Amino acid sequence: MTEVSLILPAYNEADKLEHAVERTAEELKKIVPSFEIVIAEDGSTDGTDVIAAGLAHKHAFVKHLHGDKRLGKGGALKRACKEAKGATIAYFDVDLATDMKHLEELINSIEKEGFDFATGSRLLSESEVERRLKREIASRVFNLLVRILLRSKLHDHQCGFKSFKRSSLFILMDEVKDQHWFWDTELLVRAQRRGCKVKEFPVKWHQGTTTKVDFFNDVVKMGLKIIGLWRELRRG
Repeated sequence: MTEVSLILPAYNEADKLEHAVERTAEELKKIVPSFEIVIAEDGSTDGTDVIAAGLAHKHAFVKHLHGDKRLGKGGALKRACKEAKGATIAYFDVDLATDMKHLEELINSIEKEGFDFATGSRLLSESEVERRLKREIASRVFNLLVRILLRSKLHDHQCGFKSFKRSSLFILMDEVKDQHWFWDTELLVRAQRRGCKVKEFPVKWHQGTTTKVDFFNDVVKMGLKIIGLWRELRRG
């Protein structure tokens, strides 16, 4: 079995994808003897699919998963996880907002330390973060609500820098209902409720110049997602 599967979720990332793949491969070669990079390309319209196909043709360690219809970030990640071959599965965002110096810890948290799940955090005191004030405030409010209503012990549920033990992930994955941005949070909340070992560690993170998050609409939607999951877990 491949030791590590690294997933890159990609929707309209034509200007970033090739650099992300090359940089990721460069770093993984220093950490593990065998790996694959899975491009979870989610119905892109800007030529990302062509670039991804070219990278898969160029590199034996690259797998391209294309969908004509958008699944959403969560849906694309779920599909990619099911196609991944690694005993350890990880993903991070194509913009490489999280400093790649943390990749070794992300992998070793599962491979060597025995955690079921690991996530980078922008909200620990040791974290180094550069982002706009309104997004910092929204993130802190969102994560506080998750901690209070969903009884999570984590501080940052949405950082796009996560790794999973394959066996632990597959026990939980089909329980996760969200197909979009809330996927990360729901997965981590359910993992904690199952008694899984979850590691949260500080990262250096820099907000990119572009984002696909519709700030006000997504903030409202995320709030409703928290309430919806709270109601479900309360009934359960």
